[in-house]
Formats: sequence, C-alpha cells, structure tokens
Amino acid sequence: MSIDSLLTAKEVVEGQRTHWDTTFSQKPEMFGGNPSDPALKAAELFKREGRTNLLELGGGQGRDALFFAREGFHVTVLDYSHAAIEAIAGKAESAGLANRITALQHDVRKPLPFDENVFDCCYSHMLFCMALTTPELDLLSQEVRRVLRPGGLDVVTVRHTKDAHYGTGIHRGEDMYEVGGFIVHFFSREKVEHLARGFQIDSVDEFEEGGLPRKLFYVVLRKGEAMAVEVVES
Repeated sequence: MSIDSLLTAKEVVEGQRTHWDTTFSQKPEMFGGNPSDPALKAAELFKREGRTNLLELGGGQGRDALFFAREGFHVTVLDYSHAAIEAIAGKAESAGLANRITALQHDVRKPLPFDENVFDCCYSHMLFCMALTTPELDLLSQEVRRVLRPGGLDVVTVRHTKDAHYGTGIHRGEDMYEVGGFIVHFFSREKVEHLARGFQIDSVDEFEEGGLPRKLFYVVLRKGEAMAVEVVES
C-alpha cells in the first residue's frame, strides 16, 4: 500500500465524525426512542449484581443512556459526535434526568478522561465496530479495564463476520467495510478473545437486530486482577 493510499484511508476514517454529525442532525430519531434489546439485557445483569455507576461508550442519540437513567443508574455517556452529545443533554434535561446523566464529547482513540477504578460497569452497543483499527481497539479495551473497578462488568456488542454486510461495499483495511457511508469493523470470535485479554469472558452470545438483520455478538466481560484469557494474535 502506498503512502498516498494510507493518507486517503486515514482521511476517510476521520471523515466519519462529520458523517455521523450530519446524520444525527438530519435524523434526530434515527434509532428511535425505545432502548435497544442489548440495553434491556444489560440493565437486568447490572441490577442483579448491584451495579449503579455506568459508563456508556458511543451513546448516539441517547436512547440507551436515557433508559439506564430512568432505571436508576448514574450514567456517564461518551460520543465523538458533537450533535449526539447535544441531543443527549437536551433529552436528559427535558426528561428531568439531567442529574443522572453526564454527556461528554470524547474520541475513544484517546485515553478515557477518568481515573482508575471509577465505574461499576461499562456498556457499548456497536461502538467497537466503528472505524477503529485493531491497535486503537486494543487501547480502548485496556482503557475500559483501567477505569472499571475490580470485578466490574463490561457489556459489548459488535457485528460479526457472518453479517450480510461483511465483505461488501468499500474495503477500508483489516475487516472494515464502508457501506452506505458508514465504516463497520466486523469481528471474528478470535478478535473478541484477543481484545478481552485482562478480562474474564463470562459469555459470548449471537443475536440479530434490525431489518437486514444485522448479526452481532453480545459479550459480557468481567475485570479481574490478572490475565484471564489467552491472547489470540490477529
């Protein structure tokens, strides 16, 4: 791959922020107002284990963040789209949930802006399958581990390589493909295990969502004190 190709690929990835901002601004209810099925499932798990201080990565337009807040969680939600953060903050204020939701703009390719051992649990619905390279995902996974308290839970959903969109559209490196202007990083089971190093894997389940339907993994990780899984080289 030439230097020009690399620069073009980098510019395409950087352009995703503008694409998401525009999409969120033009479609204020793009994902609807109801919580996702993974959020419903995660809330049951977090409640069962007495977790209340929640970090959500990639909050989008806030449907899951608002649901968690209504269910009694204290939610800190991050998104790199300015339009998304404005939407979440506005909805939280209107719903009387501003005291339970902190919305921050942040690029997850950089270290998370929190001290160690802050959160009881972390939740991210398809954030890890955005336009992020494996090294960037490695950093993010270990940052999540850093900010979770010992024994903390991390619920992650990612589209996997059996999804109908895998291998279609424009190839953007690794297992990333651009379809309809959105770049998706698709996961194999081996990549899930690779990124889970330092965590205990409680479960990896497959599920479907949406009209295509999208095919995803629902992953539950638990922070331990030592290496919990074998690293699988990608």
